[in-house]
Parts: sequence; structure tokens; C-alpha cells
Amino acid sequence: MVEQVEAGKMKLFALSSNRPLAEKIARVAGVELGKATVKHFSDGEIQISIDESIRGDELFIIQSVSDPVNTNLMELLIMVDAARRASAAKINVVIPYYGYSRADRKARSREPITAKLVASLLQMDGVNRVIALDLHAAQLQGFFDIPVDHLQSDRLLASYFEENTELTAENTVVVAPDHAGVSRARRLAELLGTPIAIIDNRSETENAAHPEAVIGDVRGKHAILVDDIIDTAVRISVSAVALRNAGAASVYACATHAVLSGDATKRIDDAPLEKVVVTDSIQIPADKQSDKFVVMSVDDLFGRAINLIYNEQPVDQLFRSPITKQQQ
Repeated sequence: MVEQVEAGKMKLFALSSNRPLAEKIARVAGVELGKATVKHFSDGEIQISIDESIRGDELFIIQSVSDPVNTNLMELLIMVDAARRASAAKINVVIPYYGYSRADRKARSREPITAKLVASLLQMDGVNRVIALDLHAAQLQGFFDIPVDHLQSDRLLASYFEENTELTAENTVVVAPDHAGVSRARRLAELLGTPIAIIDNRSETENAAHPEAVIGDVRGKHAILVDDIIDTAVRISVSAVALRNAGAASVYACATHAVLSGDATKRIDDAPLEKVVVTDSIQIPADKQSDKFVVMSVDDLFGRAINLIYNEQPVDQLFRSPITKQQQ
């Protein structure tokens, strides 16, 4: 007689990109991380083995597609393939940082749309659902023909500024570092009850940021620059200088994803910035740390989302109920 076993267990697995975050998400979700082995051969090839049975289970695989981007993406694809071949019932990928998200359209002739390519690879690999955080453009959800839960960190980032007693609705302004970031600045301003301003930066790339003017009243106010990604930190640093030149009393910055390429940390240290509030969607290496960084953890947001999805409950309640404030 065949023994009846419990089917459809929730299991979480972490790959190499951000294991500290994965461990915290697992604690919030109330489960232990599953057992898997990730090996990298000398020629760069990746071998992954799942070291426990997952037959009939619902998997949540946690992996940021961050530096090294291509290696972490391949780890994710190989893990999904292993899970599908091991007869997992559902495969959900949790992507705190979706690499290649900025390549979301053809800005010039003969360019690829790499964000769509990554979406196609995940779908062809057998992924059933994607859980992502603050995509570079919300329209990226349309690149998928499977469910996408797009989580947002606005309320988590806002909680830091709400607890700063020096910042009030009357003496604070939220600032978009360019015209493309106005909607993001508007969301944060609505949470904080402040007006907004815009840096008139018409450069196409962050590396060539040249602010021409500040649109809005920032004189004598505490300015909060808001962006989704801090990569080279050129845009944030030159925007901070522009705001101080326009009479801002102080400048803060916040962003979801701390990519921090090249000399980004040095630029932040040299810029007239009080604090830079980011999340732990990307693990910041020791050589890129700064005393200016305030890291807010998205573990509660992802852990609760995973439980809601597993129990087939609506995720939109995350945007109505308080987010646990956890600061590293």
C-alpha cells in the first residue's frame, strides 16, 4: 500500500546573490530554507542540485539578478530547471532586483529589449509566477504571460522619513532627479504629505547627468531625492549639488536598489547628502559600505507576500496594512 504524504508544502530556496535577505524572508514566512547545493566550476559553468524531495511542493526561489548579473541569472534559470525536473507542483521566483530591467524598450535602432528576453527565458524555463520589487518600469509586467506580483517599497522608505522628527510636511519637499521619475516622487510625496520638485535633467543616461534647473520651491527646505536604482550615483550626487545651490537646507536620498557600480560609494560620500536610504534587495558588499547608508529590510514585505500567495489570498492587502520597519 502506497503511503499517503502531504502534498503542496511551501518550500523556500536561496541561491547565491543575497542569502542574508533570503534567510530573513524565510523567518518571516515561518519556514526554513530548503537544502540545495550551488557549485561553480573553474570555467564558469554552474551546477545545482536540490538536496531534498520537492515532489508536489510549491517552491519560492529567491534570487536577485544583481552583480554578477549574468552568473546570478544563470543560477536562477538552472535552479528552475532542476525544480521542474524534480516534479515541483509550482515554481515561483522571488526577484528582489530584476536585472536588465532598464533595457525595456528600443531607444535607438538595432537595440535589443533585454528585459523582455529575460522574461521569455523565465517563462520558457517553466516558472509559474514572478514576485518582483520596484521594477524600473511597471509596464515590464506586460512582458510576462504568467502572474506577476509587483511589490513596492514606497511605504517602507517613507517610514524612515516619518520617524525623523526634523522633517515635517511643511519643511520638506520630495524631489524627482529627472522628468521620468515624477510619478515615483509623487507616490512618496503623497505618503509624506509634502510637495514635489523636479530636477530638469534632460540627459538620457545617469552617467551623463547635467541638471539645468530645479523646478519647484526647495529654498530653505529639506529635500528628499527619490529614485528606483542608484547605479553609478552620478545622477544622485549632481542632483544633490543642484538642490543645495538652489537653497535647500539639506538633502537626503532614497532608492530601492543599491547597485553601486564603480566609484558610486565615493561619489555619495563626496556629495552634500545627509543620508541615503536604500533597501537590502541587493546585498551591499563590505567595500561599498558608507556611513551615509541606511538600509531598510524588505524581508517583511516579501515574507508576507509569499504567505499570501501560498494561501491564495490577495496581495493588495500589503499596500493597506503597516509594513514592519526593520533597519540594518
